[in-house]
Amino acid sequence: MTSRRCCRATSRSRLREIAGWLVPGAVLALLPKCPMCVAAYVALGTGLTISCSSADLMLCTVTVLCVVALASCLVRRMVCSAQNRQTLDLSPTSGQP
Repeated sequence: MTSRRCCRATSRSRLREIAGWLVPGAVLALLPKCPMCVAAYVALGTGLTISCSSADLMLCTVTVLCVVALASCLVRRMVCSAQNRQTLDLSPTSGQP
């Protein structure tokens, strides 16, 4: 019985999968909720100022990207588990009492 490529768990792919869940989740949790805070963080981090409307657009874009990344991790996980379920034959044999 061969396992599919996406379902093999090597240490490198396992770390990549964990990072795929943690990074977008941490960004969503630590993301400031108001555009003025985003503008202030950008100004502190880069020394450049941005307008409030640009900060609002950036906030929405980062939120959407994080949600899409988490959704793709979820879909990938569901596909791999469905493929594993299809390859396992857990039905009892008729020859055993």
